[in-house]
Amino acid sequence: MTRYFTKDHEWIDVDGDTGTVGITDYAQGQLGDITFVELPDPGAALSKGGAASVVDSVKAASDVYAPVSGTVSAQNGALEDAPELVNTDAETEGWLFQLTLSSPAELDGLMDKAAYDAYVESL
Repeated sequence: MTRYFTKDHEWIDVDGDTGTVGITDYAQGQLGDITFVELPDPGAALSKGGAASVVDSVKAASDVYAPVSGTVSAQNGALEDAPELVNTDAETEGWLFQLTLSSPAELDGLMDKAAYDAYVESL
């Protein structure tokens, strides 16, 4: 499985043609305590860079953007009762949704972990 990152602080783990998407630990730290997560419905078609979901926190509501284009195949139902999973485990158990990639070539424009870490340090 390969993990990629966006400048908007989303991550995507890719396994074959399936991507699991969430926000980074940096992003959840900037948002503060997560109070609600609005997830895309299975079957929804997402476009790279388009709004995919919303994360509400005590500080603000923040859009989560699709790192690549695809069709939503699953959502993390655990977040309905426990949105704080995004705070406590943003990059594993706090994943938001899965999608079937429609254009895997779009991954080429994303960052690897080292590039993302360097990007965050520059902020």
